[in-house]
Amino acid sequence: MVAKLFWLGILFLLNVTISESLQNTIRIGGLFENEHTGPKLALMYAIDQINLRNDILSHTLLVYEMQEVKPHDSFEANKKVCREVKTGIAAMFGPVSSISSGHVQSICNSLSIPHIQAHWDSQEYYSISVYPDYLTLSRAYRELIEYWGWTSFTVLYEDNDGLVRLQEVLKTTKGTDMKITVRKLDSNVESYRYMFKELISNPMQGDNRFIIDCDVSKVADILHQAQMVNMCSETFHYHFITLDLGLVDLSDFKHGGANITAMRIVDPSRPKVMSVTEDWLFEEINSRPSPLRGQHEIPGSFLSLENRTSVMMTDTALMYDAAYLFGLALDELLKYQSVKTVSLSCSKPQLWNDGISLLNYMKAVRFEGLTGEIHYENSDKRTDFQLDVVELTMTGLQKVGKWNTRDGVNITKSYKERQTQVLKDLANKTLKVVTVVDTPYVLTIPPENRPRPDVIYEGFCIDLLDKIAERLHFNYSINSTTSYGGCKNGFKECSGMVLELVERRADLAVAGMTITWDREQVIDFTKPFLNLGITILYKKPEPEPPKLFSFLDPLSIDVWVYMCAGYLCVSFMLFVIARFTPYEWCNPHPCNPDTDVVENQFSILNSLWFTIGSLMQQGCEIAPCAISTRLVAGIWWFFTLIMISSYTANLAAFLTVERMVSDISNVEDLAKQTKIKYGTLNEGSTKNFFASSKFPIYQRMWNFMESTTPSVYVNKSDEGIARVKKGQYAFFAESTKVEYLIERECQLMQVGGWLDSKGYGIALPRDSPYRDPISNAILKLQEEQEIHKIYNTWWKEKYGGGKCLTVEAKKTSALGVKHVGGVFVVLIGGMTAGVIVAICEFIYKARKNAREDKRNNRLAQSLCSEMAEEFRFAIRCLGSSKKSVKRKPDHEIVDNGLQFMPLTGGNNYGQNNIGGREIETPIF
Repeated sequence: MVAKLFWLGILFLLNVTISESLQNTIRIGGLFENEHTGPKLALMYAIDQINLRNDILSHTLLVYEMQEVKPHDSFEANKKVCREVKTGIAAMFGPVSSISSGHVQSICNSLSIPHIQAHWDSQEYYSISVYPDYLTLSRAYRELIEYWGWTSFTVLYEDNDGLVRLQEVLKTTKGTDMKITVRKLDSNVESYRYMFKELISNPMQGDNRFIIDCDVSKVADILHQAQMVNMCSETFHYHFITLDLGLVDLSDFKHGGANITAMRIVDPSRPKVMSVTEDWLFEEINSRPSPLRGQHEIPGSFLSLENRTSVMMTDTALMYDAAYLFGLALDELLKYQSVKTVSLSCSKPQLWNDGISLLNYMKAVRFEGLTGEIHYENSDKRTDFQLDVVELTMTGLQKVGKWNTRDGVNITKSYKERQTQVLKDLANKTLKVVTVVDTPYVLTIPPENRPRPDVIYEGFCIDLLDKIAERLHFNYSINSTTSYGGCKNGFKECSGMVLELVERRADLAVAGMTITWDREQVIDFTKPFLNLGITILYKKPEPEPPKLFSFLDPLSIDVWVYMCAGYLCVSFMLFVIARFTPYEWCNPHPCNPDTDVVENQFSILNSLWFTIGSLMQQGCEIAPCAISTRLVAGIWWFFTLIMISSYTANLAAFLTVERMVSDISNVEDLAKQTKIKYGTLNEGSTKNFFASSKFPIYQRMWNFMESTTPSVYVNKSDEGIARVKKGQYAFFAESTKVEYLIERECQLMQVGGWLDSKGYGIALPRDSPYRDPISNAILKLQEEQEIHKIYNTWWKEKYGGGKCLTVEAKKTSALGVKHVGGVFVVLIGGMTAGVIVAICEFIYKARKNAREDKRNNRLAQSLCSEMAEEFRFAIRCLGSSKKSVKRKPDHEIVDNGLQFMPLTGGNNYGQNNIGGREIETPIF
């Protein structure tokens, strides 16, 4: 650098002595504050490079004069700029402070001298700035927020200029549901901590997303204060407006997981930037001042001096580009006209004639600088530029995307790369889990049964959490609360586990927690791990006592009537067919083959007896002989086979299964009556389902529950179950809970199906990066049926699972008297009827014998003596089974109902000899 200055000095002396026609000298001025030596050195370095180049201003020498001014001292700046213009300058660079810069702009404007800036300024008059237009920058911030899908965030700003820089962001609330909280940063660093505490304690006023506009020197202080109140975790996002976030030492925050992002205009990987940085580092190695070393001193929380010298500050790079902007524009202007600086006076305004032309050429030039492509498109502002989106990772700030005015936001970091990074951050991390003790999801293990002192809980959700933790390689600690909770009026009046997540005191909420729309507005959920719906829990009705004649139930009344009708019809048809067919008239005396007497065994009584014997599967001594009667008998036997088999099979089920008659069978039955009360938990998704339902039946049930006194709502599920057991109360609960209960409480049952469909999910704070990895783990466990196995373990095996199935099996093992009592009644009835008929026959026969004795002039006996004689013989149990028969007169002997017909002869009457006497019988 010294050598270059030496030769430049020689060239300057030569230019003084040589004719002006050979070399033109152009003076430029610069005003810089003491803390902005980096941009000043960058300007000097760039001018020196331009002077050494042959392709730019080959016949012109740029001479600069740099002066220091105090910050915001407009009077001093005014004096020094007037002194510079008096010597004759072609352009003025700086100063940086807004008050001094405004005065310099006014003087340059009055004298038509280009004023070139390289820092942010919203008020630009007769000047040109290489700093990106503040409105375009604000648009970039807005589009990035829209890309992220932020619906609420907090803006923290340091001064009023911050609101100007963010005006496009603040305008996004118009016509949208976006909620923005705006807070001003206090000058006292300690106050940041209390501000963050207030924001996290009142979620309605703040959010976990922050857009922060502050000086780069305060970035580390803000993050440290946020870290003290546990606000540097994965669920928080801090986007800084500064373009120099790379100068900050963020190593203390990369392990916490917080999302820290920003934009930059200087890309260290750009070849030109790398080349200039190497040149400046070479100067540092040789202990010569360079723009890197000259960057203003940064507090100790920033990068170390060694690391800082390899990072180029935005203002330094912009000043370098500003010098080249001036040099290239002047080179183009000199191709068409000569440019000479003149002495001007601030007290006597006089325009520099070449100033307007030089300013217009600067607006028309286009070149690639350290901050990207620079051109103005005939505008005073730099609106076409590109910004890099950077994000803090374990290896430092990394480029994850870019933004430009043509394509907008383009995030190049893929979803897979992000998930890989999240999994790395999650590995070996201890997550804070909040839960609610609720059987069977989470149960407290008694101290004497704990496998380890730190293992306090067990249950379905704990086993599921263990499986997920095993797959994602994280650890967890559990705390319990009293309720699932929710939020009313947005973030107001939050309670339970939802409050823990809203205030970010927990990373996960693992329990039987229903995914609802209201909860989704304040927290996030994973994919559901269980699907369920609302159903009715009701007490089982008492088994219906079997009817006395329950053995008749297997067949309907119609079938019984048809069977009786079929029995009578078949008996009559058998009698008629047997009378017609000649093959049913048989010889009654097998020992006398030549007899002329035949008889037919199918009388009316015998036909009825034959069919009833076949129906009872017992048979009788009568057998058909003719083909026709056998055909009728075979068909009747087939009919009785089917009917008796069906009756027997159905009778087993009717006698062994207890039938229960319930007052309700579905939700419609429950809604139609008022005798049985029904209710839900006092808080929860089930109650909200009825309150918000648009179906008339559910609206009617909601009105009934609201108007019932005393209240039908319960505070805990156990209270609802107890009311169900007492009877006349139906409890609306989630199907998983009902399924668990009916496996263990045998007096309870589920009525009807699901009223709706929903799911249980693991809850997380909003925008938690762990949602997708945990959701993927849940889906994988479902595919592998691991969740189903855990479900069966806790619903059907542990703590009394399957108890009621065993009880039901035992109930069907034996029949009681109440099941078959009707058969005994029939038996007793039949025996009683037989006794009565026997008595009637006994009396009838005794009376008939008495009459015959009297008619035949025998020794007459009275009816009573005849009955007494017969009775004494009947009760003589050990007596003879034979007795003498009183013979009738021959003319009164009849054929006892049997008809005889000779097989030959044409007489209408046949002669029969029965009892020693021939009688004539008509032939039918």
